[in-house]
Amino acid sequence: MSLLFWIVLFCLLGGVLSVLAAAVFLVLPGGWRERLLPHFISFAIGALLGAAFLGLLPHAMAAPGTVGAPDAHDVMLAVLLGVLGFFLLEKTVLWRHCHSRDCEAHGAEGLPVGTGAQAAGTLILLGDALHNFVDGVLIAAAFLSDFHLGVVTALAVAAHEIPQEVGDFAVLLYSGFSRGRALLYNLLSSLATLGGGVLAYLALESLHGVLPYVLAVAAASFIYIAVADLIPGLHRRPEPSATLRQLLLIAAGVGVIYIVHSTIH
Repeated sequence: MSLLFWIVLFCLLGGVLSVLAAAVFLVLPGGWRERLLPHFISFAIGALLGAAFLGLLPHAMAAPGTVGAPDAHDVMLAVLLGVLGFFLLEKTVLWRHCHSRDCEAHGAEGLPVGTGAQAAGTLILLGDALHNFVDGVLIAAAFLSDFHLGVVTALAVAAHEIPQEVGDFAVLLYSGFSRGRALLYNLLSSLATLGGGVLAYLALESLHGVLPYVLAVAAASFIYIAVADLIPGLHRRPEPSATLRQLLLIAAGVGVIYIVHSTIH
């Protein structure tokens, strides 16, 4: 099967299926959701960090650049600039991940004066579409570098998309969307992953020289989401038992990425 087929397949798996999984998650009783969501987030942290440090960065260092292997300092500079770039994106309130109804960036209480709950829903959809598009680009870039890396990257995307979509659903419902409209708009937003993947395949196929730096930016995205967006939420549970569970689930996320990457090689 062609590489484009696999990119399309895994973009759909990372986008549409994460929305459907989040929708199923939302029909669970509230108590179950409150207990399970932090576990999903801890696992997602491990998956993101594992994909960044065990998959994307090693391949970025080894991928052929415009003149032989890329310089390690150039790759690390791309990672640094990527982290700063995602920081600026988050400042636009279009990139922020939400994992609860009262998201500090998109929730009604965190919005600028004069905007309302409906605006929060619109921002969620715009930000989700942008983020899904970038996820598609990252998945395609990973597949163009190495098929196995593409699978690992898509798995990490799916892992962090599920808790994000749960939070997005919650904000949309709080903004006045019905469950049906929230599901429909989230599904449409998830198709941006497919658009990003196909466009990246068409553009990057003839630009292999920039592939190491695209992978470096992909790693920066995963690291930034894990460290700046997801980990701070874990600090709300400082008790030793909760910390131990968080560490075990983070380790499980890293372990799954390591096993998948090692097995399919």
